[in-house]
Amino acid sequence: MIDAEVIVGLEVHCQLDTKSKLFCGCSTDYRDDGPNTHVCPICLGLPGTMPGINKRAIEYAIKVAKSLNCTVIPESEFARKNYFYPDLDKAYQITQYDKPLAEGGYIEIEGDDGKERKIQLTRIHVEEDPGRLVHMGNAERGRYSLVDYNRAGIPLIEIVSEPDMQSPKEARKFLNKLRATLEYLGVFDSEKEGSLRVDANISLRGNNRVEIKNISSYKGVEKALTFEVTRQKNLIRRGLTVERETRHYIETRGITQSARSKEMENDYRYFPEPDLRPLHVQSWVKDIALPELPDARRERFVTQYSCSLNHARTLTGELKMANFFETVVAGDQKNLCSLAATWIADTLAGELNYRNMGIDTVDPKLFAGVLVLLKNGTITDKSGIEVLRVVLDEHLKGEMVETPDAIVKRLNLAKTAGDDGALLAAIRQVIAENPKAVEDYKAGKSGALNFLVGQTMKKTRGCADPGELNQLMVTTLKTMEH
Repeated sequence: MIDAEVIVGLEVHCQLDTKSKLFCGCSTDYRDDGPNTHVCPICLGLPGTMPGINKRAIEYAIKVAKSLNCTVIPESEFARKNYFYPDLDKAYQITQYDKPLAEGGYIEIEGDDGKERKIQLTRIHVEEDPGRLVHMGNAERGRYSLVDYNRAGIPLIEIVSEPDMQSPKEARKFLNKLRATLEYLGVFDSEKEGSLRVDANISLRGNNRVEIKNISSYKGVEKALTFEVTRQKNLIRRGLTVERETRHYIETRGITQSARSKEMENDYRYFPEPDLRPLHVQSWVKDIALPELPDARRERFVTQYSCSLNHARTLTGELKMANFFETVVAGDQKNLCSLAATWIADTLAGELNYRNMGIDTVDPKLFAGVLVLLKNGTITDKSGIEVLRVVLDEHLKGEMVETPDAIVKRLNLAKTAGDDGALLAAIRQVIAENPKAVEDYKAGKSGALNFLVGQTMKKTRGCADPGELNQLMVTTLKTMEH
């Protein structure tokens, strides 16, 4: 039983990037303003107010439903979900219950076994976001909490999956794919605080289900589920019962903590929202066009640019990265496709992650300049990384960024050719300084050659072509034997 199958389902709450709230005209852009400055009697739920539906929000929701292969329901309906919480000012939330906007659908991800698999969806429904609690201290031991209602009423869609994911890693892949799709649609701002929140349901087959509430990051979902798998397995190992409950993820400690017993649907006392008429959207659906989505763009990158499937998947997994790649290889730089795919997906992505930089901060022309030097054989891969790091560090500091050619000249990073004497001189110096390694090579120890080549690369500061260096080293060593 300890090795029982892990079962994961997600409820993903995504803010739609509209300019006004779901039921009133208050602005949704409150990042640079003070608390409770973007509110009105409607989004505060004051008595006597009447909500009106934001058509753009519904159009965005339909876009998402179509992109995720859902069936849009001809008639959907808003309902009141009754419960009291400090950030829910009117003590009920306007949401959708038994008549959601869309049902069914799926998202394709790469499973843990490396094969593509479909994660089935249950439904997509539209609702309003509650306010935001600001804890004075921290959520666990804060002296008190304040409520900011700027977020109250921002349009949300809740995307509910079937329990089809089999590991925390698959859950994170699902979220990454969903985020990419929403960004391609232009309905979601992933950089806005609180724009995506996840409730994760997890169980070990044959045991009770546990819900983890309000996880606010993709990494957090994977970490919370990983902790919960371990916690539940430990309970079973000790002969204890996994209780059906709601838990919170404490990000600073990397643990989940019990919050309350799990509510049932009848606890919320849903009933149709009396102030809003049912939605009839069948005439809208056919008129809402979809852009090129991640899967289609991935296939195009494979066919048009001859990218490997793995590189195409990485490049198209983020809209900004896909756009950056196509900018780099546009026009007369089409011969850089293969090199650009490798360097963006592998090298540049790693360097940006290390510096916590976004790819939109990098000048595509400067990056293409680095690739041209590599393509022409002016610099080695190692020197290319050094040039790229200088470019990124100057970007990060806000300094005037040198051209790759200027950086190569200033740091003397041009490739050392075998026929100019410098490389041969470095090889002979390394051989003279490492007689033990030379003897090991003569004795047939292959690792000795790698050591000597590595030492020479250090002397040339990575400016030697590895293949040329290896061949010249072997020739020099053989010459010494005669």
